[in-house]
Amino acid sequence: MSEGTDEFLRMPNWYPYLASHAFPTAFVRLRPEAAALLAASDEERALMPGSVSKQVVEDLRQPMSKIPGNCFTSTDTCSPTDTERFLGKRGAVYSPESAWRFLLQSEKIRHSAAAGQVNFICLRPFRRINQAREFRLFIRGGVLSAMSQYWLIRHFPLLDKNGKHYWNMARKLADDVVWQLPVSDFVMDIYITRDEDILIIDLNPWGPPTDPLLLRDWDRDDWMDRPGLKVMLPPTKISGNVHVSF
Repeated sequence: MSEGTDEFLRMPNWYPYLASHAFPTAFVRLRPEAAALLAASDEERALMPGSVSKQVVEDLRQPMSKIPGNCFTSTDTCSPTDTERFLGKRGAVYSPESAWRFLLQSEKIRHSAAAGQVNFICLRPFRRINQAREFRLFIRGGVLSAMSQYWLIRHFPLLDKNGKHYWNMARKLADDVVWQLPVSDFVMDIYITRDEDILIIDLNPWGPPTDPLLLRDWDRDDWMDRPGLKVMLPPTKISGNVHVSF
């Protein structure tokens, strides 16, 4: 993955190309001292002035006030999915104080900031997502080559019924939008709404550290075979006389 590709896959860079297919999003540029605070260790943060956080909170207040209800916050390259807030409330925040607090708690964001990859806080309306309709698309050579169920928590019967339809929807989206992008190999996370609109959630690099999910391995020879939507299999049922010994 080239440096130019990495730069494009930051949300503030790809969003202008794909805004009509994405969640409405506002971008708040971080002051250099705020980015440094995100990147700092707990020990370093204890020595930094509290005025830095107070200023970030004020910078967030006005744009968050224009978003009805709860917000979902992220940064250029990642979301705080490793925090208690995400596990408990899927990342929904209401106040600028809590938005900033949970960004500071994320180790993913700390590492990203330490690598110089955080310049913006991204704000969008929080939406409770049906996990059965969130997917990861694998774009290879500018075309959709594979698609995986995103949440590998269980088998979703909905996907047995609608899997081919969702694949065709995703392929049409890729055909409609990928041609205008300056990258041809990347991963796109999407959500299909109840009304069958597709909303783009994020773009990710092709290959590690992006998780290939049900495609299992990046070192494959069949990427261009268009294998369709990969889903979790239903639980295996065992019938008849079953003898188990320990």
